[in-house]
Amino acid sequence: MQGDETGDKALPDYIKDYLRIKYNKPGNIFAGVVHRLDRPVSGLVVIAKTSKALERMNEIFRERKVEKVYWAIVGNKPPDLSGKLVHWMKKDGKINVSKTYDNQIKDSLRAELDYQMVGKSGESYLLEVSPHTGRHHQIRAQLSSMGCPIKGDVKYGFSEKNADHSICLHARRLKFIHPVKKEPIELIANLPGSGAWGKFRMFE
Repeated sequence: MQGDETGDKALPDYIKDYLRIKYNKPGNIFAGVVHRLDRPVSGLVVIAKTSKALERMNEIFRERKVEKVYWAIVGNKPPDLSGKLVHWMKKDGKINVSKTYDNQIKDSLRAELDYQMVGKSGESYLLEVSPHTGRHHQIRAQLSSMGCPIKGDVKYGFSEKNADHSICLHARRLKFIHPVKKEPIELIANLPGSGAWGKFRMFE
């Protein structure tokens, strides 16, 4: 989502190139990042094409007027087919990991999500996750705390990496009211075409 020490091209730069070609626009192109996904995560991202749009969309996200739905593949069956997870989370910036606690501790933040099992394939389970807060690595850490680390996510307890170093967490759906037209917007991202996701195409 943004430049880092790897020097890899960031998503906004790809989008600027796309807009420059599509609209034959010379000069500077604006592509404002409204929200972020972790590097190994796939799925939907909202990018604003003007600074005013960025300001309005930031307000919508800040006020939590967005419905977010993620899909995750885990290697263990959840204890219940659906449920709510509530933890207190604290980020360890030195190792870029967030830890979950059952009770509030100093500098921790409340984290809450709902989940339900959508399907099963072999020893893998597809979960639909709706986070109600936006904590660092929230879904990854909370599912791991439930005993269901996300496939490929060795940072949070899965046994092995995916071949492409992704994790099986996908930003599936976003719903919000358009800040100018005041119309409901629903966006859905197809699943990645490779890896473990192929087993769950039938649930799209």
